[in-house]
Amino acid sequence: MTISRSKRNLLFGRPANQQPLRPPWAVEEARFVRLCDRCGDCVRECPQGIIRIGDGGYPEIDFQSSGCDYCEACVAVCTPEALKMGGRAPWQQVAQIDDRCFSERGVICRSCGEVCETEAIRFTQVVGGITHVHMATAACTGCGECVSICPAGAITINRQHPE
Repeated sequence: MTISRSKRNLLFGRPANQQPLRPPWAVEEARFVRLCDRCGDCVRECPQGIIRIGDGGYPEIDFQSSGCDYCEACVAVCTPEALKMGGRAPWQQVAQIDDRCFSERGVICRSCGEVCETEAIRFTQVVGGITHVHMATAACTGCGECVSICPAGAITINRQHPE
């Protein structure tokens, strides 16, 4: 049975073409759905607890409690090879900060910048004492550590589209 992603997204109030974020090193989406046997081993092995069972029983990433430290435990237990390193980056996604960001509203908050190991999130002082947040997408690994720490819920992790 084929799952209609656009219909399913409509029912859940998501954009029609939105695909879920898969665990690190997931193969291309169509191939992932073919290979993944929905065993849940990656969910059980994830020490951070960010892999959960999503739509159709397939694993998805949920950054609401933590981020990914790329420990490779999920890849190690994936016998159908739906998660396969093969010299590739773990994924092509980056953090995006929207206008709910407290710093952009004049409230002092640098929580996301403090947890960003790659220093992809930086703050600059502007006239009037307000800091402006800058996202260096080239430095962002998409680990998601900044998502759960943001008190404004202003950060999401999205696929990076080639320019």
